[in-house]
Amino acid sequence: MKQRASPHSQADSSGQDDDFALFRDAVADVTPVQIPEKALLAKPRPKPVPGQLLRDEREVLKEALSDPLDVTEDIDSNSVFVRPGLPRNIARRLRSGYWSVRLELDLHGYTTDAARTQLVNFLHDARLAGQRCVRIIHGKGLRSQHGEPVLKHHVRHWLMQRDEILAFAEPHSAAGGSGAVVVLLKSHSKSLAETDD
Repeated sequence: MKQRASPHSQADSSGQDDDFALFRDAVADVTPVQIPEKALLAKPRPKPVPGQLLRDEREVLKEALSDPLDVTEDIDSNSVFVRPGLPRNIARRLRSGYWSVRLELDLHGYTTDAARTQLVNFLHDARLAGQRCVRIIHGKGLRSQHGEPVLKHHVRHWLMQRDEILAFAEPHSAAGGSGAVVVLLKSHSKSLAETDD
């Protein structure tokens, strides 16, 4: 005995046929996506920063800075320093603010060894950033054990040993006076002879 299909099932199958026909008509002009045979490589990663090399260079610079035999001798003799061959008026220009101070390092509260490390890192970073004039605050030694400005002498002695230091001078009292030093760094773009221009 034959079973008769219900009218609902006939409508469902004809509806599905219509849907498939519509779909085939809609995608008739579509072309398949071509999958490339080459592997798609990720963007190249940035070059690694040689952190250990930078730390080693800073350590060498730190070790290269010797301390004076007697840091208390002749306190005022190093209030101004100008690298030989440069015009003496550079010190006056530093004091007057001819070059604006772009970075500042405050060494208050540091031991001598820690201050030396901070100074080396600060000068290294200032040079990398292309800064020309910086201020280093070493304090006046009012709270030191003997009331003597120990860091003042160390800082100025260390600065004189660095080739990238062209000059330094004690700023006016409003900018730190005897508790600070304003430093002129060698420029990457200028020669020594062009410094006073």
